[in-house]
Amino acid sequence: MIELFSQPETWAALLALTAMEIVLGVDNLVFIAIVTNKLPEDQRPLARRIGIGLALGLRLVLLGAIAWIAGLTATVFDLGITGASGEHGAPTFDTAFSWRDIILIFGGAFLVWKATTEIHHKVDPHPAPSVFKPGKKSVAFASVITQIILLDVVFSIDSILTAIGMTNHLPIMVIAVVIAVTLMYVSAGPLSRFVNNNPTVIMLALAFLLMIGMVLIADGFGRHVPKGYIYAAMAFSVFVEGLNLLARKRSASAHAEKGGGQQ
Repeated sequence: MIELFSQPETWAALLALTAMEIVLGVDNLVFIAIVTNKLPEDQRPLARRIGIGLALGLRLVLLGAIAWIAGLTATVFDLGITGASGEHGAPTFDTAFSWRDIILIFGGAFLVWKATTEIHHKVDPHPAPSVFKPGKKSVAFASVITQIILLDVVFSIDSILTAIGMTNHLPIMVIAVVIAVTLMYVSAGPLSRFVNNNPTVIMLALAFLLMIGMVLIADGFGRHVPKGYIYAAMAFSVFVEGLNLLARKRSASAHAEKGGGQQ
């Protein structure tokens, strides 16, 4: 261990992997923030702690089963569709599927369904009855935790496969995962409150989840979208929304000062 961390390339790998794990953890954190905000306020901190604790636990368990995780990329079945090709014979999608592909497709479909449902609830003035209402606290809490567990599994597998692709040293993977999840834990509360207090941010976050779900499905079908493009688009959207929030805040302050001056 001492010899490993005495090498400069070890620290470079740790920094790169930690940064990547933090970026991948943002998706997980946004989902946790959105679903826990539907709970009564007194239940939200516990739900966030459980969700992030499960995220850490799953990642560490999967790190201990690296051989099994690596096996998830082996082909389980091949549809063998000969017509699945585009111009110059290039395949439009991969017809061979591994367990990783299946998990990504179903996880992405769940995210698309969840984001679409929440967007519908936001724009529909008369939403359908939901489990998230007074008198059904236990049902709502169980529903939220179940949804978090499902997405934690998908994001954890994606996270560990990324780690395996960046380094062969288990200690580096463990340290990077622990740092990333610790930052998730620290920022979960402030992020959830910020999202809850800004309705337009909620819609933006739901749009992110919808996009991430589509990317997971595409990845499962062998059409990999570079994550740099995804996170660059998300960062630009957040920047624009930040400008909108600043403009609204200054406009409200100007109206307040004008009203006070007229009095």
